[in-house]
Amino acid sequence: MLVSKKDETRQIIANNKDARFRYFIHETMEAGMVLLGTEVKSLRTGKVGMADAYVFVKDEEAYVSNLHISEYSHGNRENHAMMRTRKLLLHRKEIDKLKSSLQEDGMTIVAVSMYFDKGRAKLEIGIAKGKKLHDKRDSMKEKDAKREMDRVRKR
Repeated sequence: MLVSKKDETRQIIANNKDARFRYFIHETMEAGMVLLGTEVKSLRTGKVGMADAYVFVKDEEAYVSNLHISEYSHGNRENHAMMRTRKLLLHRKEIDKLKSSLQEDGMTIVAVSMYFDKGRAKLEIGIAKGKKLHDKRDSMKEKDAKREMDRVRKR
């Protein structure tokens, strides 16, 4: 299996499995983030929670909210706030696309994963629509069936 150079430079920090369970992800895009020094150091240790993270657009700028980055263990009194709203770095056309998708009924923007790309922290965001209860059940059935098939193959 060949690994592309693009994949070699990515160091995955966190995946939001909950987002893939609760939403149909229609489209994803990469966004940079405005972070403080202690936030980056904490990310390098993998102390991030993104289960409830979502993106909103305000004054022609995109922000991510409910993204939990733990305090840096060796930080001092200048340590960052864990649940602050962080600005996303996107092109104007991407922000306009996010804005128009938010206007559609039932659409939201969720954080899908976070990784380092060439030393810079990136957030993969997805334009998503919420799943109904029966859709979640179908996802669980598919996951269980796949797990069972993998068990049978190992024998």
